[in-house]
Order: sequence, then C-alpha cells, then structure tokens
Amino acid sequence: MLTLLAVAISSFGTWMIFNAQPDAPFWKKQIIGIAISLALMLAVSFTDYRKLVHIAPAFYIFGLALLVVVLIPHVGLKINGQRCWIGVPGLGQFQPSEFMKIPTVLMLARYFGRPRSTALTIKEIVVGCGILALPVGLIMLEPDAGQSLTYFPLLAVVLFLSSVRMWLVIAALVLGTASVPGMWYVGKHTGLIKPYQQERINVILDPENADRRGFGYHTWQSIVTVGKGGIKGSAAKGDASQSALKFLPEPHTDFIFAVTAENTGFVGCVLLLLAYAVLLTKLIHGARRAPDRTGMLVIMAIVGGLAFQIFINVGMALGMLPVIGVPLPLMSAGISAILSTFVAIGFAVSIRLRRFVN
Repeated sequence: MLTLLAVAISSFGTWMIFNAQPDAPFWKKQIIGIAISLALMLAVSFTDYRKLVHIAPAFYIFGLALLVVVLIPHVGLKINGQRCWIGVPGLGQFQPSEFMKIPTVLMLARYFGRPRSTALTIKEIVVGCGILALPVGLIMLEPDAGQSLTYFPLLAVVLFLSSVRMWLVIAALVLGTASVPGMWYVGKHTGLIKPYQQERINVILDPENADRRGFGYHTWQSIVTVGKGGIKGSAAKGDASQSALKFLPEPHTDFIFAVTAENTGFVGCVLLLLAYAVLLTKLIHGARRAPDRTGMLVIMAIVGGLAFQIFINVGMALGMLPVIGVPLPLMSAGISAILSTFVAIGFAVSIRLRRFVN
C-alpha cells in the first residue's frame, strides 16, 4: 500500500508538472527520477534495515562530505544566489541536502534507539543536537534556510519519542516563542535576515500593503492561481493557465500545489491531502508494529519530516506562510527530492516486512 500510494502521488505530480511547464523537459526528467527512485526503494525494502542503521556513520560522513563539496566554487552550481547543487550529466542537478536527511535520520535512530528505562539526559540531548547541527550548519552556508528548517522536525520527533522530560519540551516552546521578537530584531539589524527575507515575512503579516509586483509577487500570484481553480478546476473550462503563461514563478517546484489547485480545483486539492493523510497514517501504523525502537524512530522521523514539508509548502501556496523554497513531497519536480522520499519510504517498508523478526 505504501508503494502504491507513493507511486500514485508521484504520478499525479508528474501530470501537474506537465501542466505547469508543458514545453519544458521537467516532467520527462521526473519520470526518469521516479523509475530510479522506485528501483532504489525496492533495494532498500528488501535489505535488512538494521544492517543499514549499523553503517549509518559511513552514510553520515559521506553526506557531510557532499555538503562540503557542493560549497566549492566551480564544483557546486550556484543558482539564484544559492550553491546547493552538483551537476549530473543527463539528469540535471543533484542536491546533497536532500540526500543528507536519510543519514541524519539513521544516525538519530541509531543513537536514541537503544532500550531505555529512564528519561533523556542533557548529554544525550546535546549529542542529538550535534548530529543535527553539522548538516544544518553546512546547509546554511549554501545558504538554504528553507531546506535547513526541514531538518528540525527530524530531531524534534526523535527526542519526543525518546522520553525527553516534559519540562524541557515546555521550556523550549516558551523560550522559542518568546525569543522570536528578539531574534527578528537582531537578525534585521545585523543582516542575518536578508532584506528579501524580511519582505517575504512582511507580505504574510501585512498582505494588503505588500508590493504585488515586488517581493509580494510570488505570494499573490500563487493566491490568484489557487483561486482561479474554483471547485473543480479551470482546466475543464479551457481557461489560460497562470503557470503556462509564466505568471506563476517556479510552478513545477515550490508552487506545484497552486498548479494542482488551478487544474483540479478544491476537489483535487482535498483528494491530494487525503492521499497524504493515508500515506502518513500507514507509516504511523508501521511504526507501531516495528520490531524495535530503532525502526519505530526511523519511521516516525520520516513522518515528522514529510508532515512538516507538506504543511510548509501548502501554507506557502495559500499565502499563509513566507516563501522559503520547500518542495511538496512526491509532487514537486526534482530528482533529489523524490529520490530521498522514495528511499525513506523504502526504509519504512523494510521495517514493516521484518515486524515479526527478532
């Protein structure tokens, strides 16, 4: 069921990519990416996940090396001010920060997956933060703030399920919320928060006064595209497409949900979100039946990461959250993203197949 759901959603996504950019080769590359990803997913599924978790440090070091390599000028490709990709002949670009999510999950599950009867110590929490800090720090050097944000749910889920003391959770939430104004002030006056990032946040806080031809362009065009779909979608009416006419920026990646809304309407969006809900429910069910804590943590970290990305991407498309460049899992164009998601699902399948193995 997990495999069928993943293939169904990614196939639907390929159709939306074609609708977004019918004259571009993105949808053809997506088909190739799905085929490669499916083969790797099956390879992971039929491999004992415990063997892969055992060699997680090797994957982790290799992923960190890729994140360092991508920062080297003339090796890493710089697009839109970000050096996030490595060129792959015939396929386009490979994004190491997408691949690195899998080794990070495996390392966290390996460290926190040992049987335990007491709550986490401060030392264990610091080690977990260190496992996350290395890849996040390198990704921030690219710089790719949106991608780095998608790593934090991985650690949050693992800590929560590893008996972290509740007062630490409450303290972190209170301090995090209370420090937002201070971080905004410091970031704004020190330049850590770039002017364009400030404007994207201001668009969400005060959309009526935003410059719709400037920094607010992405958000407003997405809102217009979503609204144009109506209940059943504008494709059936024969109307000109916002994305095909180049009004909607990055329609095949960041705003693929807006393209879905335009072509299939409210009905299509609800069905897509229901498909995601079923996928996440099946993953959680697999985590409950995992043969050990390590397997459970791997699946639940994957669930946390996928749910966070879905929430952020849909929020971006609806104008409820700032545009930070987070792809929609299994839908957005990009071989790196779909490869990472399929491999993650492959681990869930591997764990599910061995639920009766001691």
